[in-house]
Amino acid sequence: MSLVNRTPFSGCIPKKVPAGLLKVTVVLAFLLCISRGDARSAEPVLIKLWSGVAPGEQRELPPEADITKPTDGMVAGTKVIRLGNVSEPTLTIYRPTPERETGAAVLVCPGGGYNILAMDLEGTETCEWLNSIGVTAALLKYRVPRREGRQPSDAPLQDAQRAINVLRFRASEWGIDPKRIGCLGYSAGANLSTMLSTKFASVTYPKADGADELTPRPDFTMLIYPAYLVSNEDRTKLAPDVVFPKDMPQVFMTMAQDDPLGCENVFVPAMELNKLKIPVSLHLYPTGGHGYGLRRTSNPSSQWTDRAEEWLKSRELLLRR
Repeated sequence: MSLVNRTPFSGCIPKKVPAGLLKVTVVLAFLLCISRGDARSAEPVLIKLWSGVAPGEQRELPPEADITKPTDGMVAGTKVIRLGNVSEPTLTIYRPTPERETGAAVLVCPGGGYNILAMDLEGTETCEWLNSIGVTAALLKYRVPRREGRQPSDAPLQDAQRAINVLRFRASEWGIDPKRIGCLGYSAGANLSTMLSTKFASVTYPKADGADELTPRPDFTMLIYPAYLVSNEDRTKLAPDVVFPKDMPQVFMTMAQDDPLGCENVFVPAMELNKLKIPVSLHLYPTGGHGYGLRRTSNPSSQWTDRAEEWLKSRELLLRR
């Protein structure tokens, strides 16, 4: 670790002190610098979700890679990593600095139409924001593209359920409160977060170890411009595979009115959640489109993280231990 240009002790040492005392003071200052450096966020921890082949996998895919094309658009003037051909799901743990740590944790599910994963725009950048407000972030790299002969969310839901179970099973190891583990998803990742928050009665894969004896229910859910939540035939109703249980987690949702997916994807779920008296916070913005992540632009929709932090605090999810 470099100490160049670090000045936390400027002006702390008197001008006239005995040489021996000065030497001791400088050594102590140096050691304190090192200890402060060690207090930074720990290095991310990467975990493979499955010890062998993931459940239900029947054929090999081409190598995992960023499949972004030169013609693919940028967001807020910056490129996007579009990760494709994911067959080995992983969970990466990003912890905040100890002085910020609250004990809350969030499973982050990037979007990409269940075909790719927007790994920076809707993944690592979200983990950085969560760390900044004291939340441990767990980035889920789930299986894409859609598997032939299976529903789009089937394989990703297995990965997400396993991820929540692992987070809760190893909570003490990562300084996590097992009763404050939520999920956050964008677009298709928000659809996956919805599946995770509704289909938790039992795991959808063969149990592997003690973690799978737990219930894979998130304690709270954050849906950012969600996809596929309403019926294609009747957009005033939920999609056939979206069924809200009475014990569904509390929900935060945000979307823009000009989103091409249609803001029915938040309106209809909000109405159904209201009927069930599930706490829901809905934030609708006039402009913003789709797929902006949390990169700031002139659109007010990009300020959703401010509202999300307020919501987390109001629901007492960011209480410091």
